[in-house]
Amino acid sequence: MNRSSPAESLATISNVLLSAFIVASLYFGRDLLVPLALAVLLTFILAPLVTRLQRWLGRIAAVLFVVAMMFAATGAVGWVLTRQAIDLANKLPSYTENIQEKLRSIPTTNRGPFSKITKAIEELKKDLPGGEPSAPAPVPGSGITWGGTPKVTQVEIVNSRDQRLEFMQVVLTPVLGPLGTAALVLLLLIFMLFQREDLRNRIIRLIGQGHISTTSHAMDDAGARISKYLLMQIVVNVTYGIPVAIGLYFIGVPNAILWGALATVLRFIPYVGPWIAASFPILLSLASSPGWMAPLLTIGLFIVLELISNNVMEPWLYGSSTGVTPIALILAALVWTWLWGPVGLVLATPLTVCLVVMGRHIPKLAFLSIALSDEEALTPAEDCYQRLLRAGEHDEMELVDQYLKTSPLVTLFDSVLLPVITAAGTDHRLGFLERERLDFVEQGLSDILIAVSTDSPTVDETVTRVCCVPAKAYRDQLAGDMLQQLLSQEGYLVRSAEPRMAIGDLIAWIKDAEADVACISVVPPTTLIHARHLCSKLRQNFAGLKIVVGLWGRSGVPPETVGPLRDSGADDVITTLADAVQWVTDHTTGPVAVDR
Repeated sequence: MNRSSPAESLATISNVLLSAFIVASLYFGRDLLVPLALAVLLTFILAPLVTRLQRWLGRIAAVLFVVAMMFAATGAVGWVLTRQAIDLANKLPSYTENIQEKLRSIPTTNRGPFSKITKAIEELKKDLPGGEPSAPAPVPGSGITWGGTPKVTQVEIVNSRDQRLEFMQVVLTPVLGPLGTAALVLLLLIFMLFQREDLRNRIIRLIGQGHISTTSHAMDDAGARISKYLLMQIVVNVTYGIPVAIGLYFIGVPNAILWGALATVLRFIPYVGPWIAASFPILLSLASSPGWMAPLLTIGLFIVLELISNNVMEPWLYGSSTGVTPIALILAALVWTWLWGPVGLVLATPLTVCLVVMGRHIPKLAFLSIALSDEEALTPAEDCYQRLLRAGEHDEMELVDQYLKTSPLVTLFDSVLLPVITAAGTDHRLGFLERERLDFVEQGLSDILIAVSTDSPTVDETVTRVCCVPAKAYRDQLAGDMLQQLLSQEGYLVRSAEPRMAIGDLIAWIKDAEADVACISVVPPTTLIHARHLCSKLRQNFAGLKIVVGLWGRSGVPPETVGPLRDSGADDVITTLADAVQWVTDHTTGPVAVDR
């Protein structure tokens, strides 16, 4: 059993403590961090515009002009929405009759699982004008007796509080908090736009640690990605909110501009935001319209616009997704809402995208990209390996079939199956994989080779003959079997030897096969000693035999490795099956196919 070292245990504990500290800092420091996050996101959005304008206006004028335009646009939108909200509040009492008519038209029954809802609707009907009001029970101590003479109770109103102070607490206090936050965000935004190059240089100095070029490239890439995403998100939301307002206006829903703006803002909330925004105009259409056509048209409007936005606008503007998995977006919305409240819910998607981009460029934060991004978590080779390790599943062929739809067979062997053989052998050597599990994986690989094999063309007796010789283990034979399939499809006559053959039997087998080429397969963790021994013996017995050593799965072969193999009798050393097929084609007379 492998036990972690004290250093690894200490590193794990420190990572847990660091994560807990970060979460606690985000929660307890939200009063400071929320304005900072808003200012940073606005800086990412406005920085490209400021950079373009400062070529003609200068830095100070460009920053002030962009901030002033943003402030004016925000004020204008706020004024319009405030007027809309006041107008809606004035209209709501006039919708009472429509609500009463719709409640009366709902059929009710006292049976079934919805009996409680039915009872509630019946109670509402009694409270409507023209209904049967239920007599309220007398309240003890109220001074009122039903059916008798009212009892008069003298009431004295004492106002011991200052009305001005009460007005400030009730009205001004809730307003001053958001205004103070907005002022802080505006101040931070201005200074960040003024000092963005200086801030960038300081971050490079803190993170770069001497790697200036790499850090600078990472920051440029991250800034461009985040700015583009945020800008495209705003464009998508605006192109969603404007049709909502126009559609609701023609349907007849009051205050269509207010609901269009609400849809624009709430669409920052992933998945549920658009339908939260839709619920308000749907309910209002039920209250304001005498019939049912307006609510149905409102529901249809949101469904159509959501389909168009998800399937047309988003793929066209910034791709088919945000770069974050759906489950990660939902969990991120829950976490940021818990940390920062409603502001965190609105900022959940932009902040999560920022974390994913950071994880792609900062090695210590790579776990964020792995956990949150929608990129494939495992390579095809790793996916195939873990599928082969699952006993009883047998779903590796699904992956293989899907891979072969876009890639040739030789790429499957070189990029997927050979890395799986190497990983299984290495895990077994290190003690992570038992002998039985290794045999299970190797048998699964053998089954895959049988499944992907095709009929080879018929060849005559003069064709080039190739023998695939495993250096030592069964994993080496599997690689030789892959080369055999590839060369057989090209019209060569290929035979594959068994592993661990005695050297005398191997020499006799090659002699009987009248081989022109011998390819020695070496898959890690098989060592080069076995390959050198085989090269030496084969060269001693077959002077004219072409010998090539395949060091499969290695990214490169250093000269100190090639030299001893050549000294032992090898003609060449290669690392991929594709190169092996090409080498055989270039160094022999080629296949002579009779019938394909």
